[in-house]
Amino acid sequence: MRIYLIRHGESESDVKNLFGGDYDDHLTERGKEQAEALAKKLTDKKIEIIFRSPYLRASETAKILKNTLGIPIKTIKDLRERNNYGFLTGMNKGEAIQKYPKEIELLKDYRNAIKGAETYARFKERVIRTWQKIATMNYNTIAIITHGGPIRCVLREIIKTGELAHLGDCAILELEKRAGKFSLVKIENAELKHK
Repeated sequence: MRIYLIRHGESESDVKNLFGGDYDDHLTERGKEQAEALAKKLTDKKIEIIFRSPYLRASETAKILKNTLGIPIKTIKDLRERNNYGFLTGMNKGEAIQKYPKEIELLKDYRNAIKGAETYARFKERVIRTWQKIATMNYNTIAIITHGGPIRCVLREIIKTGELAHLGDCAILELEKRAGKFSLVKIENAELKHK
């Protein structure tokens, strides 16, 4: 099985400098253009189905791919982003730093959870469970449109490649399953941290 693990295009919260995560926002015009370019890159990859997060930015990215590739989309609720920011969700980052410096400091470690946020343990459990379910499906090649949090979790907890230094809009991580194990074959618009 080959999986194209993809981050959605640029969203409104990226441009407005808001704490995203559980914030459900649309793609920007630039994000739509990025998704169009992504669709062109994937035209010859023989993708059979797109699994996507229920959030708007992932949904809109997936629909643009579907229009070009002509393949079905299936929404999977647990591909959604982690509610990492709790009560800060949707707040301007500059304003949040001024008002809640302690909470901002806590957010520097992904294992921490502030008030109203999803714990990393719970998030990790749902990402791994969802990944295992998808990985046993009867497809040769699929695309997953999701978010930075789930992508980082898959690399950290399942593929065991470590942390990402950078994950851009419409980043593509190409994964291959052989003898029951996944490996990272190719990475585009993203970069692993050097150990």
